[in-house]
Amino acid sequence: MGSFSIWHWLIVLLVVVVIFGTKKLRNIGSDLGGAVKGFKDGIKSGGETTDDATVVPPSQQVGTAKRVDPHTVDVEAKTKS
Repeated sequence: MGSFSIWHWLIVLLVVVVIFGTKKLRNIGSDLGGAVKGFKDGIKSGGETTDDATVVPPSQQVGTAKRVDPHTVDVEAKTKS
């Protein structure tokens, strides 16, 4: 009772193929394979650091005259204590 026999798995496979069709299952398989490959490539290149790829945050604009809405709250300037 605890495990399924080969006949149970074959019936489940047949029902899945009938419901989704072979073309859709092939597309799902290729999408899943591409996602796994992209994840592995991301993990491999994630540990590499180069000096050329350093990210510099954009500087704040100083001296530009803009109309400030009194209802706008700058979350970095005001913190709730």
